[in-house]
Amino acid sequence: MRGIVFSEPGNGMYTTPVESLKHAWDSIRVPILVPILKIAMSFCIMMSVMLFLERIYMAIVIVVVKCFGRKRYTRYKLDALKEDLEQNQNYPKVLVQVPMFNEKEVYKLSIGAVCGFTWPSDRLIVQILDDSTNDNLRKLVEDECKMWMRRGVNVKYETRNNRNGYKAGALREGLKKQYVDDCEFVAIFDADFQPDHDFLWRTIPYLLENPELALVQARWKFVNADECIMTRLQEMSLDYHFTVEQEVGSSTCSFFGFNGTAGVWRLQALHDAGGWKDRTTVEDMDLAVRASLRGWKFLYIGDLEVKNELPSTFKAYRFQQHRWSCGPANLFRKMFKEILKSERVSLYKKFHLIYAFFFVRKIIAHWVTFFFYCVVIPFAIVIPELHLTKPIAIYLPATITILNAACTKRSFHLLVVWILFENVMSLHRTKAAIIGLLEANRANEWVVTEKLGNAAKQRQAVRAPRRRTCRLRERIHLLEIMMGFFMLQCASYDIIFGHDLFYIYLVLQALAFFAVGFSFVGTQVPT
Repeated sequence: MRGIVFSEPGNGMYTTPVESLKHAWDSIRVPILVPILKIAMSFCIMMSVMLFLERIYMAIVIVVVKCFGRKRYTRYKLDALKEDLEQNQNYPKVLVQVPMFNEKEVYKLSIGAVCGFTWPSDRLIVQILDDSTNDNLRKLVEDECKMWMRRGVNVKYETRNNRNGYKAGALREGLKKQYVDDCEFVAIFDADFQPDHDFLWRTIPYLLENPELALVQARWKFVNADECIMTRLQEMSLDYHFTVEQEVGSSTCSFFGFNGTAGVWRLQALHDAGGWKDRTTVEDMDLAVRASLRGWKFLYIGDLEVKNELPSTFKAYRFQQHRWSCGPANLFRKMFKEILKSERVSLYKKFHLIYAFFFVRKIIAHWVTFFFYCVVIPFAIVIPELHLTKPIAIYLPATITILNAACTKRSFHLLVVWILFENVMSLHRTKAAIIGLLEANRANEWVVTEKLGNAAKQRQAVRAPRRRTCRLRERIHLLEIMMGFFMLQCASYDIIFGHDLFYIYLVLQALAFFAVGFSFVGTQVPT
């Protein structure tokens, strides 16, 4: 043993464990890690450039649209259309569907809002699709429907003995009812959405004026954006989606992804596209893509807002982001060949669907955020053989970030926090996108986003609610904690051996991972 401990380093033996670890690190760093990371860096740089160009393109389009008044919905004379409809009194019959599942906190809000529509009562059917598993809650929802029936609203309360197909299954079953046969349009709202009383007057005329329109989509307005930092950060991300992505899609090629709620469909188009399918967790996007491939057009109305609630617990937000990231990737896998073979749409629209809509926005955006900013850049700091240029590491991400955050001016001071939080969430989104592409076990996992009824609480609250605790095991997220330690290790290396200031980013990012890993984000509620 003594001979082993005190042997000379030149003979391949090491006097301390630290030297042994250093030798082991050197033996795998150059021959194994460096080639892999160089390839990964090349792919990440290429993806960053693709995302950057897509963001620049959309920024140019939205500037042109706003400066020259080229928003597609402004080409219609809504007031004249409404006046003509009122004079002729040839009102189409409209079905309003509200699917819900154990929505104890919000069911009254949505039912009350849709039953308050000013559309002629004899031309309106409100259909409440209740898949709740709680019998007491079902009774409460049914009683609420009966109350509105007594007030003269044509409300249909529908239930199922199973949850086959989840939301898509409920909507599909609802359309099979005999009383739906003479309806021309269907408006869809999730259980936490509260449309204004004139919503149908501000959407149906567009569909009547243009028979090529299949969908009119409204914008979301968040009633609980100020509840906590996490909801403010969600608002920043979603504002970009509605202000830029939806508007650009509507203005350039009359296509965008249906948001699953706050929209009105032409039933003819919905049936022509094949109706609701439950093959993915994004049944709304699935229907929109199929309808677009059949030649139907969509219209986004940016100044029509519908109040709704953001998930305020991290658990609910995590499940929602899994569904929103996994579903599109899985749908891309299923519809890639169908899009290529479609004969009713132009080559430009096929390119837009495959490259911009699916590949860049639904896959690349998640992958480059996680792999580049949370894996490759930290490794580049501890491995000197990896050379990272500042334009790629700093300027491109900064431009993309500013373009994203510029849509929410009131939260611009939260820009750094938003970047750090989005990087953390990219871990879940990347994992979900890979699961969707590979169609792995959780590809069809559907967890209803928990709503806390914040709109009602904000109106009725006399004082702010106390922060409540949940089970300890549900507060610990190991993946985030492990990433936090990895970031912290790279930051420590940069502080000791580095010649730049990357450790500032790494320390802040590590703190963000730890904050999420130990559930110091969002509202805490008891399990």
